[in-house]
Amino acid sequence: MHSYQSQPKVAMIGSNMMDLITYYDDSFPKIGETIFGKDFEIGFGGKGANQAVAIAKLGGNPLVVTAVGNDLFGPLVKENFKNQGIDTTWIKTVNGKTSGVAPIFVDKNGDNSIFIIPGANSFLEPEDILQMKSVLSGVSFFLLQLEIKLETVYTALNLAHELGKKVILNPAPARNLEWKYLEGIYLFAPNETELHTLTGVNTNSHDEIFKGAHFLLEKGIKNVLVTLGEKGSLLVNDKNNRLFSAYPVKSIDTTGAGDAFIGALVHFLSQGQGLEESIDKASGYAALSTTQRGTQKSFADRETFENWFAQQPKREAFILE
Repeated sequence: MHSYQSQPKVAMIGSNMMDLITYYDDSFPKIGETIFGKDFEIGFGGKGANQAVAIAKLGGNPLVVTAVGNDLFGPLVKENFKNQGIDTTWIKTVNGKTSGVAPIFVDKNGDNSIFIIPGANSFLEPEDILQMKSVLSGVSFFLLQLEIKLETVYTALNLAHELGKKVILNPAPARNLEWKYLEGIYLFAPNETELHTLTGVNTNSHDEIFKGAHFLLEKGIKNVLVTLGEKGSLLVNDKNNRLFSAYPVKSIDTTGAGDAFIGALVHFLSQGQGLEESIDKASGYAALSTTQRGTQKSFADRETFENWFAQQPKREAFILE
């Protein structure tokens, strides 16, 4: 098991959820209608927790800052982190609140629809981050999402800037942001829907995606990486636009694939690998996760991934005009 003494390189400040996953074959029930589902599972999720677990499974030691309720799920979430070799020192327990839950509905094609009820995640406060300044000064990367209160995200962004740390922000779920806090972010990684919501620019073509991404670059963000699902991802910065293709696999469940991608990407970056190499490897890690059911349990360990990745044809990113 990892310990804090082994110096985490990535601080994940964000959410955890209990995933309540319903699999169904037919149509989604209409209001007032009851139908039989196919299967049900409970799993550990939340964008922040998923990304941290991906880092841990790949051999990293993420510093996890999150909050659980004092309910049935709180101790289970902590135990899951421990089982992944993740230090639970900085997990806050919020009295009188439930832990976050995410009811997830997966159709026969493996596509999902998700509600999130943040619960205790909404009570991770700015002061909780500020009191960790000395601990956070030891990491290289801050990893953030938007399933906690924005004031806490902004506090973390300011602290990262003060400490000179690189920030990876996965703006999910998309929320209206105050652009002044985003200046200097190393990597901003929305999907197409989030890019549209954040910028108001349509994302039906590469040209439109470039336009939305350049809107973000003008706010002082250094790199914008737009994830496109099975179409891969687009990296836009002031040097060029690069398209990274996805790895073809037989996908059965896409739940958590985006988090597998972000977690793997940050891990590879934290190990000193270049941005483009890290994106390519993270694409493979995300693709491999979709060949298994569930969220965190679909994430491969380092040996399994490296063996699989070594067998994949090498691919180059396309430079787009």
